[in-house]
Amino acid sequence: MIALRLAGLALAAALFASPATAGPRAVAVTFDDLPYQAPDAVLCDPEQAMALTEDFVAMLRPLDTRATVFVNEGKVCDERRADLLPALLNVWLDAGLDMGNHTFSHINIHRTTVEAYLADVDAGAPVSRAALAARGRPLRFFRHPYLFTGETPEKKAAIAAGLAERGYTVAPVTIDNSDWMFAAVYRQAEAAGDEALSARIGDAYVAYMAAMLDHWEPYSAELTGGREPAQVLLLHANSLNRDWYPRIHALYLDRGYRFVTLDEALADPIYGHADDWVRANGVSWLHRWTLSEGRPVRWEPEPPAWIAEAYAAL
Repeated sequence: MIALRLAGLALAAALFASPATAGPRAVAVTFDDLPYQAPDAVLCDPEQAMALTEDFVAMLRPLDTRATVFVNEGKVCDERRADLLPALLNVWLDAGLDMGNHTFSHINIHRTTVEAYLADVDAGAPVSRAALAARGRPLRFFRHPYLFTGETPEKKAAIAAGLAERGYTVAPVTIDNSDWMFAAVYRQAEAAGDEALSARIGDAYVAYMAAMLDHWEPYSAELTGGREPAQVLLLHANSLNRDWYPRIHALYLDRGYRFVTLDEALADPIYGHADDWVRANGVSWLHRWTLSEGRPVRWEPEPPAWIAEAYAAL
């Protein structure tokens, strides 16, 4: 694991020293599930939780991703939340990143009521809002857990109204993917100390993310008459991305992307498109807009079979 982390940091430094020429493509990078995708016991241990956070932010810092991160405040145990969570969130904010609400418990709207969902939204805000307010900034963005927005028209409309009343701007996703599946398998390889398997998983992850761009880029252009809109990339804060995100970043640079803030991406007119998607699953907004135009959805590639099988075995 140490060798992988050092390699990632070396690549990050090289990218910072020699940035690619900016192209017409733009992407806003977002990381969900802060403070981290890790066992509960780790996130309640100040030393371990801080080490994970600082390592991840150290990887990001030279890349100038201009990323926005989304917090589940309930991931830190009750007895440590008051002192540990602010300290962790301040590491991200000190690095110049923006921050949004991802609910308290990563709640599933399909298994609860609108009232309980919005209560979880409210419970997920206090520490993040205070950390931002200390810097003179508001808590503005919201990201739906699982990208679930409601499986009935009534639920979807009520949630949207509740978020608007609270002053949130929803953070859509165009480049959706299954990094979480690779990450779970990667954590198992880490725990086993299997560096060869970890490297194989990481290489497969980078190849998969390239295949995702091969799908999403032309698919998105169909909605805009041939122009690729500003994209919003969904990733997660975990050890896979700690070690391999620099390779993903390089992939985007090689394809001519500029890294922009979420505000800049959402200024693209595509984000005003109607969204008529009402189904019990969470998908890219590109699928939502495609369906809303009455055109057939074309699904993105699946992870390699061996990754899916290893995940299922967990």
